[in-house]
Amino acid sequence: MDKLESMRVYVQVVETRSFARTAEALGLPRSTVSRVIKELENGLGLQLLQRTTRKLSVTTEGSRYYEACKRILDDITALESSFPGTRGQPAGRLKIGMPQSLARHCILPRLGEFLHRYPQLAVTLCSSDNVEDVIQEGYDCVIRTGRVEDSTTLVARPLAKFSWVVLASPQYIAQYGNPADLQTLRQHKAVGYLNHRTGRTTDWLLSHAGDDHEIRLSETLIVDDTDAYIQAGIQGLGLIRVASYLAQPWLASGALVRCMENYAFDLPLSLVYPQSRYLPPSVRAFYDWSKAVLNQQ
Repeated sequence: MDKLESMRVYVQVVETRSFARTAEALGLPRSTVSRVIKELENGLGLQLLQRTTRKLSVTTEGSRYYEACKRILDDITALESSFPGTRGQPAGRLKIGMPQSLARHCILPRLGEFLHRYPQLAVTLCSSDNVEDVIQEGYDCVIRTGRVEDSTTLVARPLAKFSWVVLASPQYIAQYGNPADLQTLRQHKAVGYLNHRTGRTTDWLLSHAGDDHEIRLSETLIVDDTDAYIQAGIQGLGLIRVASYLAQPWLASGALVRCMENYAFDLPLSLVYPQSRYLPPSVRAFYDWSKAVLNQQ
């Protein structure tokens, strides 16, 4: 087996964490997969994988080698597809990560269109919130909220822009009033959203007349799920702050009311993917499609 094919086998093993699943996916005997990995390790003089009877994990050097293999294979695929004689529809595996709320409310309702347009793509859609996950977890691309800077390993391309909006139920407004400025806002109670990375609830960022303000309110309840957070707001348990794309259905139904209308905070969305000399056609296709979908929200 030549070096490129060996790299493909190794990448598949890392992504599936299984020799058996790799053999099934590539149509190879399991013994061939095992032999390829052993030959790679002998040739490099490195241990790429830690193998036990129950678990297969990637060593630090194995992760570096995986990243290099993935980059080379993606470059080859993108380069070949850039020539008119070989250009066709994107094909193969595409692993995408994004916040769960964005997937549920914006992407999944329209994803059938993308799959129909590119039937040769096999899409894996995962909930993922950390930029660091992109390479470590083998994502081809992820959608991220907030400002993401390009780096030596990652590229961020703008998709769309939303705003954080403050909401309350009609019952809450009737009982406690509708805050209109920062002074009255600080007298209200909020539902807290727990960030597991920091171990604390998320601060509110609001902008007014060019000035940014970081607000922390007294919290009546703390949750760690977006649907639970919105439902707590609907039940009148406190003010909530959500992305505008999540707010629209509840504002239209009257279940939630907009507060602090002169205060907002822009929420950029970006597609982040590993730095590569050539952009894989599957990632380019998803970028173009998702950008169109998100700008219709």
